[in-house]
Amino acid sequence: MTVWIIATGVIAAVAGLVIGTMIQRIQRNAAEHSAAKIRSNAEKEAEHVLREARVSAKEKINKMREECEAELKERRKEQTAAERRLAQREETLDRRADTMDAKLKGIEKQEADIAVLRERLTNREQELSKSISRQIDELERIAGMSRDEARNILLEKLQNEVKNESGLLVRDILEEARERSEKEARRILTYAMQRYASDCTYERTTATIPLPNDEMKGRIIGREGRNIRAIESATGVNLLIDDTPEAVVISCFDPVRKEVARRLMERLIGDGRIHPTRVEELVKKISKELEDELFQVGEAAVLETGIPGVSPQVMKLLGRLKYRYSFSQNVLQHSLETAYFMGVIAAELGLDEKKAKRIGLFHDLGKAIDHEVEGPHAQIGADVLRKYNEPKDVVHAVAAHHAEIEPESLYDILINTCDTLSASRPGARSETTELYLKRLEQLEAIANEFNGVESCFALQAGREIRVVVTPEKIGEGDAQMLAKDICSRIEKEMTYPGQIKVTIIRETRSVEYAK
Repeated sequence: MTVWIIATGVIAAVAGLVIGTMIQRIQRNAAEHSAAKIRSNAEKEAEHVLREARVSAKEKINKMREECEAELKERRKEQTAAERRLAQREETLDRRADTMDAKLKGIEKQEADIAVLRERLTNREQELSKSISRQIDELERIAGMSRDEARNILLEKLQNEVKNESGLLVRDILEEARERSEKEARRILTYAMQRYASDCTYERTTATIPLPNDEMKGRIIGREGRNIRAIESATGVNLLIDDTPEAVVISCFDPVRKEVARRLMERLIGDGRIHPTRVEELVKKISKELEDELFQVGEAAVLETGIPGVSPQVMKLLGRLKYRYSFSQNVLQHSLETAYFMGVIAAELGLDEKKAKRIGLFHDLGKAIDHEVEGPHAQIGADVLRKYNEPKDVVHAVAAHHAEIEPESLYDILINTCDTLSASRPGARSETTELYLKRLEQLEAIANEFNGVESCFALQAGREIRVVVTPEKIGEGDAQMLAKDICSRIEKEMTYPGQIKVTIIRETRSVEYAK
């Protein structure tokens, strides 16, 4: 039984082995068949893809070939055009080269002709030089003078003729320029003056204070003169108490001190209490009031002219000009008037109107302290303005308004003109008879010093001088030069407002009598 079981197991194992082998073979055959089928499908698909790629590549190659052929055709066309242009340019250059060759040949021929002509001219010059030398020798023999003597005579004659003609030419040019400039200047100045008119005041370095009675004089003097000494010491003025009834005179060259003294005397006389202590108290009080008033006056002047950024110290100095006079003209009023003229004329000339007004208002600022500081008032005013940081061109114009330094800008010349315009307009200033006569005598003396002057006459209050000359000594051209020389001497040696006209009178009379 056991053997049977074993045999059955062996048979079953053998049968399982056979069956497994058969199954594996069947599976292998199926796998090989499937693989062959897959390989066959892949080869077909690859062949199809390759065929499509070849077709696409062939199409792209054909397209690229067409594009290359088109581009090559275009480039050949451009190359053909460039070759054509180059051929035309070569042809043009050839023609130009031929033209240049022809011109060079012409120039060479001209140079050869010029060389021949130069040689001929040299020979001709040598012949002429020899001929001139012979003629000069013959002329010297005939004239009885040397070449240098004849040259000197000829040069002297030519110099006289040129001098006469140049004088006439200078006269004509100056007359034309003067007519034009005077016409335009007259228009501008007349326009400025027509728009402005101011009252004139009179100069005074003294002030007369009326007294209620002569007894007040004694009270002002005080016991042993202590009151008058206290007043003079506190104010810095001189009190003149003479035989004039019921009046006392205050004398001082400092206008502000004089004003302080005047107000002091009026208050002392008003309340009748006069003693040294009260004098000192009132002087301090009046000085403070006057200082505030001067600042207000200066501020009002600045506001009236409309200029910005003025230092308070400069305003105080402007206020001091209210009590300063020059030849009967109030200096503050003169400064305002000059500023107005500066603004009007600057506007006409296209300049900075505010800057011009600033210069005009400040130009006489130095007169506020010229009795305290050494030097000309123009330089003093410039130093003050420089100290308070005024613009450089404003400072320079103030310093140059009396021509004490060279002008650098049009403002420097304009301030001189407007200063003169304000000072010399009719009624602006008054001069003494002695100064007036002295100016006339000095004018005539200067003119009489020139050769050829017969007589001269100062006219129009010294604003014109007419000079009569000898016609045999002064030619028509020399007359103009003589006028310029006289003007130069007057400008150099004299001080005067405005301008002085110099007229030369040259008259030739021919007289015969019929018998």
